[in-house]
Amino acid sequence: MSATTTAPARDALAGTARERVRRRKDAGAALTLLGPSLVILGVMVGYPAVLMLVQSFTDYSIRNKIQGTAPDVVGFDNYLAVFTQSDFPAVLVRSLGLMLVMTLLIVGLGTVVALLLTRLSRGWRTLVSVGLLLAWAMPPLAATTVWGWIFDTRYGLVNWALNAVTGSTAFTNHSWLLDPWSFFVVLTIIVVWQGIPFAAFTLYAGLGQVPPDVLEAASLDGATGRQRFRLVVFPYLRNVFTVVVVLQVIWNMRIFTQVYTLQQRGGLISETNVLGTYIFRQGVGEFGVTSAIGVLMVILLLALSWGYVRTTLREEEP
Repeated sequence: MSATTTAPARDALAGTARERVRRRKDAGAALTLLGPSLVILGVMVGYPAVLMLVQSFTDYSIRNKIQGTAPDVVGFDNYLAVFTQSDFPAVLVRSLGLMLVMTLLIVGLGTVVALLLTRLSRGWRTLVSVGLLLAWAMPPLAATTVWGWIFDTRYGLVNWALNAVTGSTAFTNHSWLLDPWSFFVVLTIIVVWQGIPFAAFTLYAGLGQVPPDVLEAASLDGATGRQRFRLVVFPYLRNVFTVVVVLQVIWNMRIFTQVYTLQQRGGLISETNVLGTYIFRQGVGEFGVTSAIGVLMVILLLALSWGYVRTTLREEEP
């Protein structure tokens, strides 16, 4: 009796041991394959991140670098100075507002373009895709330069068109970059114009995951186009939307080239800085304060992204 009862137990223990050995081998193989990438990430990302965090608690400046002296530890003084003795709060609010507007426009218009691509014929779909690829492939500096000429004060196409439409000369020599609000309108147009292709192509690829028979059944049940998108299409694309939104939030918070180029064409720097240009111009050689701003920016991006990622992971759990 004892032999018959212990044999299954021995087999179960042996199976558990084999399973542990197999998992260790799989983990070892995974680490071996990921090893080079982890080393590169550690050198290219991990070391600078740790160095930035350490410097944010010191008064490290160009003086220490030239003299070869060690900086003094100042604790959280740099963080307090950022919020109390600079215009960082205004720049932060400005950057968050721009990020929100740009992300909503890019995701919304990208969704519309993706849905339109499913309705176009093959020839028109190819033509529109080529146009989107050209806008997406253009370097940000080149795109900003082109749009800067379109809104140019003296020779801009926009001023000429508005004068022609209104039949007046009210927009002659009108500067779109001098006023901060119109500056951000031009900036939003440039960023959204280049961001729509990525969102459109990603969502268009995701639309292929929606079963046609489910959409057909919803149509037969009398669901409108808006209801089909909200109740059928969106649940299938929820994870795709999450990825697009998270990436757009990160990219739109890190814009630099477009803002810097427009500022060089006539924008008021003090009233049009975003986080990227603010860090670039923050106190020449004041590495401690600049590192503190960088740490705050990383924490902010992680906080904005983690909510979406955590929601997606929770939905994927069985």
